[in-house]
Amino acid sequence: MYLFYVDETGNLDPETEKLNEDGTVTQKDWLYVITAFGLFEHKWRNFYAPIIRKKRELIDLVARRGRSRLELAQCEIKSNWIRIPAERKRHPFLSLLTDVEINSLVAVYYQQLSSIPMSLFSVVIDKRHLEAYMDRNKLHRKAWELLCERIQSYMAECHKKHKAVIITDDVGKNANISLAMKHSYFLESGTSSGLRMKNIIEMPLFVSSELSEGVQFADLCSYSIYHAIRYDKKDYSFFTPLLPLIYNSCNTAANKKDGLKVFPEGSPVIEWVNALP
Repeated sequence: MYLFYVDETGNLDPETEKLNEDGTVTQKDWLYVITAFGLFEHKWRNFYAPIIRKKRELIDLVARRGRSRLELAQCEIKSNWIRIPAERKRHPFLSLLTDVEINSLVAVYYQQLSSIPMSLFSVVIDKRHLEAYMDRNKLHRKAWELLCERIQSYMAECHKKHKAVIITDDVGKNANISLAMKHSYFLESGTSSGLRMKNIIEMPLFVSSELSEGVQFADLCSYSIYHAIRYDKKDYSFFTPLLPLIYNSCNTAANKKDGLKVFPEGSPVIEWVNALP
């Protein structure tokens, strides 16, 4: 069994411009990224244990400073909490840590990239080039479809005797049901390209990100990809370690990133991705 943890960066609003009352135009975020990383179930504990040990170490450190002892569920990390000081100040865990201590925790997550075999998959939606009919629901459906296609292709090629379960953040009953219905359709009928989900089983497992180190790491990976593309930083220090793990089929060119899909076809981000080492 392979476990695939999923999270996203950006928003599903397909509009990239807002017309203000005074006639001026405000630019809105044009990029949406959804990312999954997969690992073999037997490697899960090897991934989980070092991160939990580090969090326990920091919980003890905070307690020794005279603060109340935090629960593990209070020690979730997200990319925006780490990056934005105002967000960090509101967080019961990160607000009590120094920059060095926060960076040391992030480093433990990233150390798993080299210590545990895993593969990375990401779908990048360039909202500047979407067709007019694309609303929030259709955008999310397409992103999830493309992500599942990448995971299925990887499983069929590399682990065809195994099954895959997708694990994602619990964002609320209505949103969960909407995603589960989309996923159910793909399992039953295949994707629009005709790909059948032979290795992916079950509905997405919706988990609380507070206690899922996998979902938290997927968030860090997703933002790193978002940041590198959004700000044209191919050498972004949190992006370059991800590159060797992006799935690439043995049936395509050696430098092609099959696991990093840009949509739609007219996006200039495709050339950006094709130029990656």
